[in-house]
Amino acid sequence: MNGPEVYTVLNPQGSPAEAEFEERRSRFIGNCWHIDSNDDVAAILEEMHVQHPKARHIAYAAIWGDSPAKQSERMSDDGEPSGTAGKPILDCIRQQHLIDCMVTVTRYFGGVLLGSGGLIRAYSTAASSALHAARIARLVPSAVYRFALAYSQLELCKRVVADEEGLFEVVEYSDHIEAQATVPESKTGLFENRITQSFNATVSLHRTDSRNVPIPV
Repeated sequence: MNGPEVYTVLNPQGSPAEAEFEERRSRFIGNCWHIDSNDDVAAILEEMHVQHPKARHIAYAAIWGDSPAKQSERMSDDGEPSGTAGKPILDCIRQQHLIDCMVTVTRYFGGVLLGSGGLIRAYSTAASSALHAARIARLVPSAVYRFALAYSQLELCKRVVADEEGLFEVVEYSDHIEAQATVPESKTGLFENRITQSFNATVSLHRTDSRNVPIPV
């Protein structure tokens, strides 16, 4: 991934981050989720409408994708004047270089009109507060490898993966071990060389996938 570092939000136990404030008797509730697809966006919106059946508006914005070059975006003002809700929320997500992220702002109308400027400030404040309350992770572009190991090779392989800041996983135990390692792209050359040298070229690495690994900051 080239360019600025990219981040996402984490949802421990699936719970969204939340922040709330009042502006001239209107109540604004910001929530922030990690998402992976458009299906997640639809499911979250359905959930929010169930949780807040009496809310006047549930505006949102979402960005998701494999990389900054392959992103999808959605947003909605949900009945607020055009550009006063969804766009300010989306801007907050972009300003923090986040992907795979959705923010909703639920408004309970307090009877006082805020005007376009007041709405933009209110939705921006609610979105920023929810993002500030969220747990943020840096997305590290990584390569996924599958390979077979003898049982005697297991502990050394774990150390090599850990040394290169990777994640090791046993996929299957049989007469040998089927294993998987996820290694940062910046470390793949070192990792491949160390595996070759450590096991005298007896372990064959097969790169099977690429993914972004969230590392909490």
